Amino acid sequence: MNRAIYFDNGSTSWPKAPGVAGAMAELLENGAFNINRGTYAGAYEVESIVLDTREQLTRLFGGKDSRYVVFTPGVTYSLNYFIKGFLKAGDHVLVSGLEHNAVMRPLEQMKKRGVTCDIVPVDEEGNFDAGRLEEMVRPDTKAVIVTHASNVCGTVIPIEEIGEICRRKELFFVLDTAQSAGTIPVNMEKCGIDFLAFTGHKGLLGPQGIGGFLISERLDRRMEAFIAGGTGSQSDSLLQPESLPDKYESGTMNLPGIIGLHAALDHLEKTGIDVIHEKKMSLTERFLKKVREIPDVRIVGRKDIRDRVAVVSLDFQTADNAVAAFELEQEYGIMTRVGLHCAPVAHQSLNTFPQGTVRFAFSMSNTPEEIDCCTEGIARIVGHI
Repeated sequence: MNRAIYFDNGSTSWPKAPGVAGAMAELLENGAFNINRGTYAGAYEVESIVLDTREQLTRLFGGKDSRYVVFTPGVTYSLNYFIKGFLKAGDHVLVSGLEHNAVMRPLEQMKKRGVTCDIVPVDEEGNFDAGRLEEMVRPDTKAVIVTHASNVCGTVIPIEEIGEICRRKELFFVLDTAQSAGTIPVNMEKCGIDFLAFTGHKGLLGPQGIGGFLISERLDRRMEAFIAGGTGSQSDSLLQPESLPDKYESGTMNLPGIIGLHAALDHLEKTGIDVIHEKKMSLTERFLKKVREIPDVRIVGRKDIRDRVAVVSLDFQTADNAVAAFELEQEYGIMTRVGLHCAPVAHQSLNTFPQGTVRFAFSMSNTPEEIDCCTEGIARIVGHI
């Protein structure tokens, strides 16, 4: 193998944004001071960058105020904060048929505490019918939790329609942006989103281990702190602070991760997510067009670039998917992700359970030449070259 082609950006982005590694190294080498504890200049300088990062995320997601931005290790932790900090016995939740285990597993745990859940079905392309969602709302329904874009097939869910239903039905709207943040514009206020979970290491092009959530004021009034502990504030009291963001940020924060995310968000603001999305969709269109010409390979989900992100799953009809992924890596240096992608519900909806798929997820750093190399490799694997 004399080249490496990285098509696993749905798992984590690579390469990271320019400046990310340098910013993290500078913090660790020249002053890894803690914030909300140290009362010296170095700590205040780091705290200023953390505040600036909150403001960047507020702008990116159309939040109300930077105080409502909370840092966690990532989307999974954030969703657990909501599911286990808000839902109570007797509550009912609606989710889409495309959900990741970051939603489904904590909800499965909450069944033991009397929380119930129903799945709003999607079709074989991953299309979501907001009207069907409205029909499934019950008197005890408290929230709707959906992924913005499927991590299996890339289909985008109509969040503005869902937000409008949630407003009318007085439901809390929770959005998982793992595959959309940094690619598709999201505005919390406009879409009526009460809880937006994000991760820094995928479309935001930051490091692993940092993410968070933005929360609405009305939800914050109803949600408890899932984790309690030292915040550096109100240290005379054994009660968890109610002020934001301290209410949800106990313990020492992942400051290297936040600093890296800050550098990545600088890059995104300068580049423009519309430019990034256009480049990724151009690559996706090229890939889909070429794969459509290869027999014995099924494109899972949409066959074009309407209402999707740059995530494409293939189901090899005459070859084992795991073997196909192995051959792509061994013969062509193409890195993908094969299997069920921590989303068995989505694969059941898309009729790819239990065999799973081979997933290709593109970034702005990929090239048309890499797409062509990949599709040629796919054709060879299924015996059509």
